[in-house]
Formats: sequence, structure tokens, C-alpha cells
Amino acid sequence: MDDKITAVLDAYHGLIQKQRQSLQQGRPETGEDRRFLAIGPQTGRLINILARSLKAPNILELGTSYGYSGIWLAEAARATEGRLITMEMHDYKSAFAQDMAAKAGLADYVDFKVGDAVQLIDGLTVGLDFVLVDLWKDLYVPCLEAFYPKLNPGAIIVADNMLRPGGENVMHYGRVVRKMPGITSVLLPVGSGIEVSRYQPE
Repeated sequence: MDDKITAVLDAYHGLIQKQRQSLQQGRPETGEDRRFLAIGPQTGRLINILARSLKAPNILELGTSYGYSGIWLAEAARATEGRLITMEMHDYKSAFAQDMAAKAGLADYVDFKVGDAVQLIDGLTVGLDFVLVDLWKDLYVPCLEAFYPKLNPGAIIVADNMLRPGGENVMHYGRVVRKMPGITSVLLPVGSGIEVSRYQPE
């Protein structure tokens, strides 16, 4: 990590720390969601390591939010001559993430997309080598079903929040992903709990 990236990550950590005491679970019904619900440095470091293990990967992030995890993935994309595609429903979150990526010197390695994740996935024309699933939990399985046909052999999938907050939606995702042909999967107690899966067709 160079100094620009470290400074941006430190800025995120400061924002997260300030909001930690006031975070509430669940979707906001009105107004803008200003909560920095980020994967945290442990999970960030792990996804960076995993993505860096791939050669020129096409990386897909589902749930840009305010861009924290995207910094870890974009750094991996730059290091491996890969590319990050990140998808977010809210344009104001994507705009914040774009600004932070620019400050980190990583904007040239990221394609920011705004809209419905399943529809955006359907429109992808590239094979996928790494996927981070970290959006609303009821969308985990629909997104999995959308991107599964686009996985390249050896692709890695990481799904966050499998243990905290957990719940039926992520448990259902865990059951579904483990039944898909060519998938091997393990639940790791890193951060909020991550399901790490690898796709290797026979």
C-alpha cells in the first residue's frame, strides 16, 4: 500500500470509528443512508490478498457503499493489471466512492456502475474472476444466480456478514452456493464472517 492509499484508508477508519456507536441495523425508510457500514481492515486485507493471487482478474464488487472495500480491491486490480467493476444502487454513495478512489490514485482501475445489481450483472460482457458480495442480504442469492454463469474457472467469491448480523438470507445463500456445480466453499470467522467459495468446473 502506498501513502495515498494508506491515507484514504485511515480517513475511512476515522469515519467508521465516529459512527460506530450510532449504527443501527436495517434499511433506512427515508432520506440518505449516511452509515459507513464497511467490511473492516481484517476482511479488507484478506480480499486484497485473494484478489492479488489472480492474474489480471476481472473483479466484481456488489455493494459499493461509500467505497471502503473498493479501495482494497482496486489496489489489487492495479497490482495485477486487473479491473474492478463496482455496483451501487445509490448515486450519492457511488459519487463519494469515486472521490475517495481518485484521492487514492486508483480511479483509473475502477468502473463505477449505479443501478439495480441483478440487471447490471445481466449486462456484463466479461467473465468474472473475483466477486465480493456485500449488499442487502435478500439480494445475495439473486445476485449469485445472475453472476454464476459468468464465472471463469478458478474464480473466487467472498460473501460478507455471514455471521454478523447473519440471518436467514445469508444462511440461505450459504446453502445455495454450496450446492452449485463446481463450487467448493468454507465459512471463515474473519470480520463479520465471510463465506469464501471457489469455482472450478469439472
